[in-house]
Amino acid sequence: MLRQLDHPQDDTTTTATRIQAWDDDPASAVYVAEADGDLLGLVAVHICPFFERAGSWGRIVALVVSDQARGQGVGTALVAVAETFATSHGCVRMEVTSADRRQAAHEFYRHRGYPDQAGKSSRFLRDLNDPT
Repeated sequence: MLRQLDHPQDDTTTTATRIQAWDDDPASAVYVAEADGDLLGLVAVHICPFFERAGSWGRIVALVVSDQARGQGVGTALVAVAETFATSHGCVRMEVTSADRRQAAHEFYRHRGYPDQAGKSSRFLRDLNDPT
């Protein structure tokens, strides 16, 4: 499913090891939606304490719904379970990022009460194995 978000996966063993690490971390969770043995979608959520104030925030690290299940409420249900996990861990805010090219996803998040932060906040990334 993560390939649909342009996240190529390593071999099955490496991917399974990563998923197990998430399962072992009490601040992280992965939920799946399935029907009749078919995987319809998944959401990964992580909890992080605020540094600058009391409380924590949740971050949807990945959300993907299979092409054939889109528009059927799967994404909404997965976001709801991620929010429930975050709330149960004391979170007062949720965050999600989405690639600029994913306009339909942006509308999905806005429709669920996640205002766009473009122009208010910037994101900067650096690969730590890059010597630059």
